[in-house]
Amino acid sequence: MTNEKILIIDDEAGIRSSLHGVLEDEGYSIKTTSTGEKALEFLMAEEFDLVFLDIWLPEMNGIEVLKKIREQDKKIQVVMITGHGSVESAVESTKLGAFNFLEKPLSLEKVVLTAKNALRQKKLEEENIQLHEKLRSRLHLVGRSPSMQRLRKEAAAAAPTDGRVLIMGESGTGKELVARLIHQRSKRRNKRFIQVSAAAIPDELIEDELFGHTRDAFPNAERDKKGLMLLADGGTLFLDDIEELSLKTQSKLTRMIEEGRFEPLGSEDSLSADVRIITATDKDLRKLTLQRAFLEELFFKLNIIPMAIPPLRERKEDIPVLIHYYLKRFAREARKKEKTMSPEAMQAFINYAWPGNVSELINVLERFVIMIKEDRIEASHLYLLVEPRESQFISGLAESLSLIEAREHFDREYINNVLLRNDWDLAKAAKDLNIDLPTLEANIRRLNIRFLG
Repeated sequence: MTNEKILIIDDEAGIRSSLHGVLEDEGYSIKTTSTGEKALEFLMAEEFDLVFLDIWLPEMNGIEVLKKIREQDKKIQVVMITGHGSVESAVESTKLGAFNFLEKPLSLEKVVLTAKNALRQKKLEEENIQLHEKLRSRLHLVGRSPSMQRLRKEAAAAAPTDGRVLIMGESGTGKELVARLIHQRSKRRNKRFIQVSAAAIPDELIEDELFGHTRDAFPNAERDKKGLMLLADGGTLFLDDIEELSLKTQSKLTRMIEEGRFEPLGSEDSLSADVRIITATDKDLRKLTLQRAFLEELFFKLNIIPMAIPPLRERKEDIPVLIHYYLKRFAREARKKEKTMSPEAMQAFINYAWPGNVSELINVLERFVIMIKEDRIEASHLYLLVEPRESQFISGLAESLSLIEAREHFDREYINNVLLRNDWDLAKAAKDLNIDLPTLEANIRRLNIRFLG
């Protein structure tokens, strides 16, 4: 037995009776009425999954009823019932959102099949909405800093448009997250979001990956291959590490943006694709254009809507917010009690420079949730999980290390221990080390000193 509820609206008593009987036999809960006005009252009072609606009704006709239904509830499925000579009206109804239409005289077998298909479609749409909502809940720009508030407003303004977006920020700041967020809030959200890193694909393959090839384009090409540009047709293509594209591929991408057309490798025929392009980089593209390493024309075309994501060290007020958000999320996913953080541990997290930005913070928090059995994260846990113990490593490899390498290992461990002792308060650590703050920050970056050890 099913729980789906069906409303039948038809002024012919025989049709109402026939549909009621056959659909009830299939396990559906049925209600019938002869007028559109009464049907709208039913729809206001209770939830229905499917409506069979006759086009020709007394007073308010089926098209008017359909419009009212769409105003009330866009999720309900509607199947129109039409007599001879009213097929044009039935076609108009599908443009207004009807799932399908059936012509009189009705085939009861076709009625049952149409009902099953309509309800299956409704279920798929609901599941799709749930997936999008779940995805949206994960695609969240966490933070209360002015820079994050600005970024949220910029993303919200850019999302409904087709404007190309250039996202700039250090590694780990969340460039892909911003790109996905823009896509999910755009009119293209029901189409594909395809992400590709230009740095992850060799120069000789990137053009083929983006634009595809024809059979016999090169010796090993046995069949036509669709490129990512075509696969993303109607949706969004996110090109990360855009600065890594060769000048030849940059030129082809420029033409694609200008004309909306491109040629796969080995083909003289152009293909068209309606693609929104979002790009990202951690480099200064303006500087690269001056060095002729990046086409100026392409830069201008990609930089329609520029967005800059600041590094985490420049928005420290967001760190407690991020910690609370991800500790809660990881606890929920692991079905564990949510961990808290002591003031001392929290201060150490705030003081830390986070060279890997939000990605590094997320990794560290996940590690803490997995490895710490206590409900509260204390400062002592930082030593347990972080301390590099490089002296042990060096002693085992001393014979194979150069003097410079050994010095770097010593410097890394020594500075890391001073930072830990001062709960990552850089000013205090610099004073203990008898160096200025800029020198300490430079050494942290040079030696890649991180919470991950």
